[in-house]
Amino acid sequence: MEMKIATRQCADQKGAQRLFHYFLTVDLEETPHLFCENYGVRITEDSGGDVSIPGITSSAARIDELMTLLVDNRVGPAGLADVVADWL
Repeated sequence: MEMKIATRQCADQKGAQRLFHYFLTVDLEETPHLFCENYGVRITEDSGGDVSIPGITSSAARIDELMTLLVDNRVGPAGLADVVADWL
């Protein structure tokens, strides 16, 4: 399952406008005793970029923190893996 969180527009280094869409992804993991939600992120760009990283955290507060960081800084698909690696 995924939910669209935000859309942001920004200009790249050459001045071209780019439009990014940010999604929260939710996967359910079943163990013998409980169900657990695992949260991830997907970023798409109107020009065709699409990158997702599933299963980043099971904490709703932490994924909210990460999504805020990504949206506020207008991170695009190409930068997602680096930002998540630094954030972890």
